Amino acid sequence: MKMHGLGNDFVVFDARDGSGPVTPAVVRALGDRHRGVGFDQLAVIAAPAPGDSDADLALSFFNADGSVSGTCGNATRCVAAFEMARTGRHRLAIRTEGGLLAAEEAGGGIVRVNMGPPATDWRAIPLAEPVDTLSLPIEGEPVATGMGNPHCTFFVEDAEAVAPEEVGPRFETHPLFPERTNVEIVQILSPESIRLRIWERGTGVTLASGSCACAAAVAAARRGLTGTDVRVHVDGGALDISWREDGVWMAGPTAHVFDGVLTPQFLQEVGK
Repeated sequence: MKMHGLGNDFVVFDARDGSGPVTPAVVRALGDRHRGVGFDQLAVIAAPAPGDSDADLALSFFNADGSVSGTCGNATRCVAAFEMARTGRHRLAIRTEGGLLAAEEAGGGIVRVNMGPPATDWRAIPLAEPVDTLSLPIEGEPVATGMGNPHCTFFVEDAEAVAPEEVGPRFETHPLFPERTNVEIVQILSPESIRLRIWERGTGVTLASGSCACAAAVAAARRGLTGTDVRVHVDGGALDISWREDGVWMAGPTAHVFDGVLTPQFLQEVGK
């Protein structure tokens, strides 16, 4: 399936029929926007592990370069919308590497998901050494946050004047982030609204990112620049983020674009 949330696009495999594992080679080939399908991330739906009675389904994620991603908020919302439409349910529990995520229908085509509590301790993000995560000792003094994956958030006067394709590669592989990091460029518009531009590790510039929007909102609230409920304006639209006691909730629209079948020829080419 091809899906997107605000232009943050995904290929989704439903592997609950027992189909074989998705390999990094398949991910990279499908991620090629000229020779494959093209996506920011790939998601795989699986049945919960035996004994995991709390989860309705399990999700795993890959970046376009074939690397594993711990979480993907917009893909989780898209899959939740698909599964709720398929089953007639209005609420789901989804198992990811980042934990058990609650997803629910919010009406008007909006799906929201609880991305869980943010990590603000340097070990949990993770960082390479003990530092103040609210003001990292690197150029620009960004904020570090964990949202199932690492995030580095820079606050600037004018987000449109900063090119993510230039800033992102510089800091994605910074030594302070042993697992690489997503990079966010944030401009404060008001206490309830921010502008966000995104560089995702393993993918590059994207129109939207759920985990990045959550990390940016948490970083802004920790700095005292906004409240805990903010609208995050990304290149592809807007997401509503609410940091509550039970976690960081994200709400926005989803789209299911088409269903497809991979040809034997394509899979043979990938296997060479």
